[in-house]
Amino acid sequence: MISKKNKTRNDPISPPKFLALGFSAIILTGTFLLELPMATADGTRTSLADAFFTAVSATSVTGLVVVDTGTHWSTFGQIVLLLLFQLGGLGFMTSATWIAMMLNRRISFRERMILQEAMGQYQIQGIVDLIRKVLVYAFTIEGIGALLLTLRFWRDMHFDEALYLGIFQSVSIFNNAGFDLLGSIHGPFAGFPVYGTDIYLNLVNMALIFLGGIGFIVMFDVMEYPKCRKLSLHSKVVLSVTGFLILLGALSLFLLEYSNDATIGNMTWGEKWMAAFFQSITARSGGISTIDIGSMQQSSQFFLIILMFIGAAPGSTGGGIKVTTFAVLIGAVISMIQGKRDVVLFKKRIPEAMVYRSLTVTIIALIVLVSSAMFLSATEDQQFLVIFFEAVSAFGTVGLSMGMTPELSEVGKVFVALLMFLGRLGPLTLAYALTRKKHKDLYRHPEGRIIIG
Repeated sequence: MISKKNKTRNDPISPPKFLALGFSAIILTGTFLLELPMATADGTRTSLADAFFTAVSATSVTGLVVVDTGTHWSTFGQIVLLLLFQLGGLGFMTSATWIAMMLNRRISFRERMILQEAMGQYQIQGIVDLIRKVLVYAFTIEGIGALLLTLRFWRDMHFDEALYLGIFQSVSIFNNAGFDLLGSIHGPFAGFPVYGTDIYLNLVNMALIFLGGIGFIVMFDVMEYPKCRKLSLHSKVVLSVTGFLILLGALSLFLLEYSNDATIGNMTWGEKWMAAFFQSITARSGGISTIDIGSMQQSSQFFLIILMFIGAAPGSTGGGIKVTTFAVLIGAVISMIQGKRDVVLFKKRIPEAMVYRSLTVTIIALIVLVSSAMFLSATEDQQFLVIFFEAVSAFGTVGLSMGMTPELSEVGKVFVALLMFLGRLGPLTLAYALTRKKHKDLYRHPEGRIIIG
């Protein structure tokens, strides 16, 4: 007879645990490579805390940095970063599957289960074909983006420099990583504000952020729409809520920042709208900005916090609680106000378990963020709004910053790095990874009532 202890030891690692361990392995490898002297421009060794923070930020496709990417890292270090956020954006299991398919190796059932968890799918059938499509779409979009960006940067530099910058920025922006090399051209931490009024560059970057943030499932649905004339409920929810949040964000930021000379006040009317749309889109998880976030009105900064908390779509390169979670919660509130029992979106009833899952994700995220803000308030000498903004940006894997990240203490760097890691995995996935296998209840307790409100 096999003891319960031995049986537990022989049980395979659950998909969520496997994903957590896989991301951890990538981060540790990245930390080791970035700590090497050859990874820096001046040949000195980067501190362990800075290397670890940067590796986590790249793998979690966040974009918060404690050192300037363009001036601190050598070409080797920058390529390491590019590989980290490419792996982090697509997911290491997606990348591993691609390598296995190139080697003509069969994908096992267990590996398909892990892929199902990583992609947020409800069925395992067709998961390998889905991965093939993901890779084709991702590399195609990154390639087109690299070409368009190279053509623009070629006006300011030699072709080989423009090509390298175009490839790096395309992969970074599509994966919502937020890393940029512009510090090597316009000075450390210059970022994209120097191109704030460049219509061509703004449109290309917004398109890359948008495509990376809506998720591959939605992209497939849209591409198939001309044939089947039908969109899934998931795609309808993602596209409608994403569009609503972008428009609401752009209008709000336009009105709030209209007369702020430190941001868009001195721009033309058209440039103001372009900047407002850019910040609205990038707050969903893009990580790059065309204006100084620290100079924005506090009302605008708090509005960005809300957008960052909601985040992008499931199965995308973005973070946050996800737009579908937000839609389900709003649907639940509307149903409760109307006295209805079911949550209905686009004439489809949402399962009760999905409503509970959405509520769980949101509550866990709020608990994590409130606790993190309290902790960072004790370790960092910054205003609370700056601290809370940074915490939400890290947890939502957004990468926008009000300037606090380079000034983090050693303890703060480690804590924010862990926050980015948690945000990339997703609070619910990490909770599942750290708990035992679920057991079905054999009985139900008698119903009780309490007063609400």
